[in-house]
Amino acid sequence: MTALEAVSCSAKNMTARIVMNDGGPFFLDAWKDVPHDVNGNLMSPGTRAPKNSLVKQEDRAALEEEMMDSGERRLNQLGYKQELRREMTLFKCLAITFSTVTLFTGIVPLYGSSLMYAGPVGVVWGWVVVTFFTWFVGFAMAEICSSFPTTGSLYFSAAHLAGPRWGPLASWLCAWLEIIGLIAGIGTQAYAGTETLQNIILLCTGTNKHGGYFAPPGVFLAIYIALCLIWAVLNTFALNVIAVIDMVSIYWQMVGGAVMVILLPVVAKTTQPASYVFTHFEIGDATTGIKSGVYAVLLSWSVSQYSLYGYDAAAYLTEETKSADINGPIAILSSIALVSVFGWGVILALTFTIQNPSYLYDPSNETAGRFVPAQILYDVFHGRYHNATGAIVLLCVIWGSFFFGGLSITTSAARVVYALSRDGGTPYSRVWHKVHPKFKVPANAVWISVGFAILLGFPILRVSVVFTTLASICTIGWVGGYAVPIFFRMILINEEFLPGPFYMGKASRWVCAVAFLWICYTCAIFLLPTVYPIEFSTFNYAPVTLAIVLGAVMGWWVIDARHWFKGPVQEIFVQIPGKESLPQ
Repeated sequence: MTALEAVSCSAKNMTARIVMNDGGPFFLDAWKDVPHDVNGNLMSPGTRAPKNSLVKQEDRAALEEEMMDSGERRLNQLGYKQELRREMTLFKCLAITFSTVTLFTGIVPLYGSSLMYAGPVGVVWGWVVVTFFTWFVGFAMAEICSSFPTTGSLYFSAAHLAGPRWGPLASWLCAWLEIIGLIAGIGTQAYAGTETLQNIILLCTGTNKHGGYFAPPGVFLAIYIALCLIWAVLNTFALNVIAVIDMVSIYWQMVGGAVMVILLPVVAKTTQPASYVFTHFEIGDATTGIKSGVYAVLLSWSVSQYSLYGYDAAAYLTEETKSADINGPIAILSSIALVSVFGWGVILALTFTIQNPSYLYDPSNETAGRFVPAQILYDVFHGRYHNATGAIVLLCVIWGSFFFGGLSITTSAARVVYALSRDGGTPYSRVWHKVHPKFKVPANAVWISVGFAILLGFPILRVSVVFTTLASICTIGWVGGYAVPIFFRMILINEEFLPGPFYMGKASRWVCAVAFLWICYTCAIFLLPTVYPIEFSTFNYAPVTLAIVLGAVMGWWVIDARHWFKGPVQEIFVQIPGKESLPQ
């Protein structure tokens, strides 16, 4: 029996310490209960084993391969060496992924506008429709993540799936779309978190009707910046703390969502009938200026489309997750399942407990008509207990969700910036892909991501449509990044695809086709005007912003980057039996 076989057979009941030797070979301390000679072969029972036994040089690579994590082994096959700390379990990965999706992310800030467009029927059934198509995207993403468990997985997979001719352009476009979407995502979480805190302070100090304090734009921006900076500090110096926070987050959101779903109907003095919740259709053309029923319904689905993405966070963390080629896909699909169920429950709870639909948008109401979920909570608890304490508590739960979500999105954004910088795809790449020597995190990538997110918040001082623009940019960039590898996976024949443990076989191509078309539709919706007539104060600035940013990125590609950017760069070269070394 060889030394490798001995290690394999006794892995469960022995502890080995690898000691490097200057000459190249290495030693293993005496294996417990495994006597062996100097060549690594097993000896007769009862024979005394030497203290240090030389393992043959030719067994070295095989021994390391045997002891290697499956995710790290696949990472090496793809041409990268392990640099980040691989210590996240499946549950930690799921917690961060679920925190990135966040239960209340789209529901709370966009519920009011979606309800206004087409009434309850658009919001309630829109969630069901969007969830159905989201599963196609999720399955496609899970298969890709399983095959390419690298930081910036989508970026790397886009390059490989597109082939040597189109790979550089595909990876370039995918990475920049992801970066744009994630940085805007930090901004959306900071904005929504600040808006929630603004209403908590308002209700605590007396409500809009009784002289409560409603934070002006300057204070709003200061809170927005403070949240971004807190997330940057935690992502730089406290990765282990983030893992704990994200584990708290998954319980926080699931328990908080369950409490809201159960408590609101119980506390509410009156509830809306099922006919109102599931069938009532009403176009808010007096406020939105939109008279087309179809257009109104499509816009009402935005609450669901904005809520049901972010599950690719598992892909960004694969170089830090144990057995990432297995646990990454599980985290993606599990997070979709959790958010789908709990999210619909929250929407139903809010809609059933509306006390007075016409009062929700009244500028003279307790929340100044600006934050419909807060007004629903206030009406429910004040109607029963004549105080706002219950509403404030639930708003704190919602605020915590935004805090956890922003923290996780910052983590994901930094990983994508790190991955692209590692391959020379950003200005000053050497700066942004540096890993902190002590904490083993891409600290510079964290701060550049947060810095741009802060810049996106400054229009708060002038216009009131900042969140609409941020949400549109975030959605288009984020899910647009999904579209690139999914498209090339769709047109790639299965025989040329090297699958991971999660593989859909022949179903893969049509699943990817549905996912790609759904993503294209989603991006188109978020480019449309949301209010008519179009004015400076109501204009959706997402098309203009994206045109400028993507124009600059693609202009750089055409003028310069296409001559030198080759996509993901291999750091090590490993030959896979029957395959060429990846990527080419």
